[in-house]
Amino acid sequence: MPVSARYRPDSRFAPLGSEFADPVAAADFPETILRFRNDRAAATIGLEGLTDAEWIAHFGRFASLPGAQPSPLAMRYHGHQFRSYNPELGDGRGFLFAQVREAGTDRLLDLATKGSGQTPWSRHGDGRLTLKGGMREILAAGLLEALGVPTSRAFSLIETGEALTRGDEPSPTRSAVLTRLSHSHIRFGTFQRLAYFERADLISAMVDHVVETYFPHLANAPDRPTAMFEEVVTRTARLVARWMAAGFVHGVLNTDNMVVTGESFDYGPWRFLPGNDPNFTAAYFDHSGLYSFGRQPEAGFWNLQQLAACLVLVSPDQSGLIAALNRFSDAYKDSLREAMIARLAVRSQGAEADVELVNAAFKALAEGTRIAGGEALRWEPFFFDWFGGEASERRALEGPRGALYEDGVFADFRSRLAAFEPDRPERLENPVFGRSQPEELLIEEVEALWTPIDQADDWAPLNAKLSRIEAARSAYGLDH
Repeated sequence: MPVSARYRPDSRFAPLGSEFADPVAAADFPETILRFRNDRAAATIGLEGLTDAEWIAHFGRFASLPGAQPSPLAMRYHGHQFRSYNPELGDGRGFLFAQVREAGTDRLLDLATKGSGQTPWSRHGDGRLTLKGGMREILAAGLLEALGVPTSRAFSLIETGEALTRGDEPSPTRSAVLTRLSHSHIRFGTFQRLAYFERADLISAMVDHVVETYFPHLANAPDRPTAMFEEVVTRTARLVARWMAAGFVHGVLNTDNMVVTGESFDYGPWRFLPGNDPNFTAAYFDHSGLYSFGRQPEAGFWNLQQLAACLVLVSPDQSGLIAALNRFSDAYKDSLREAMIARLAVRSQGAEADVELVNAAFKALAEGTRIAGGEALRWEPFFFDWFGGEASERRALEGPRGALYEDGVFADFRSRLAAFEPDRPERLENPVFGRSQPEELLIEEVEALWTPIDQADDWAPLNAKLSRIEAARSAYGLDH
């Protein structure tokens, strides 16, 4: 197998044993047609040299990678789903396939699946993924990465030749198996399951695993559960702030969809905002707006409360957990300020000035959206037009939204922005900023990308879109 020297398998989860996961086998799919392979991501773990046939063998048939764990593992967890506790969760259509080290950073990364077949936790589901669902995850993860959001990466998508029946889309529909590359799949719900069974010993074991595997700088902390929780609070605040700056609505912020390393993953009914609307929801079944755009910080905090309730069983000082939880608000505000300043590509002028600019930006987005009944200003073009601050003023005013920016509702924003220096202004020399429109992913475009695949097996529009997203990622240069 042509792996490079960068390939370093390191199975850290499997040794935890049978209390945390179940060995499973992948489904035997009728077909395995390679539709997407992320060679940029593969290069970071030494797998870019695989032939397509070898790729399919490992990510369509799930033959073990050399030196990796011998069997896929369906991870065990519980979780709150729309605030109702469900003790019957777990990996029902996916598994942890392998763990590898990332070249350069030495981070441990998971190769995990979606749509790989039934497991003991399938709850009568078919364990499959629609091809459209796989396509949507590729798009969401790709644009979020470009916009500086900590996210899993879509690694592979293989069409599997089965006709699936679904109640929320035209059926029968095509099937696929997705593999994602992510820093961790240890969910808040992983701890909830252990607390449900009152297994303080296993909670302690999982805390040790998380600290030693993902947060080794906390190894000598006198109170590991609290130290770990403090880290998770900070990372969760940063993740939610990055969603907000990206205008992204996850859609299903259940506790089994949030991981301790603070990455976004598992993209179901996601949406990007058309304009600044705090009540905008992604899931058609979210009738109360529980996970609407403006309530995502609340959702993150509520989920952290549930994690803290589990750690109470093993922390010697519960006041430390409470103190860490109460720092979420400030951590979120600081992270949102930093994320918005990064999106505007200007240099910080200190917390007070930064906050005033951020507030002015949100107000401008809201007022600009209302000017023409929600049609005047979309979320992503605003950040694209003003990328680099005053250095982009001429570009913004001469662009397709220039007349809008001349309106008085933008006066305060433009005045405050003028006081900020551009950050790495050489980025504006990228050809991406010679375009009149940024890369967006509104739902209408997602549907338009799916139509040629569905009707004519034409993947060219999707591949072109992914190339443009990759160009945007390179141009923006936002860290994660």
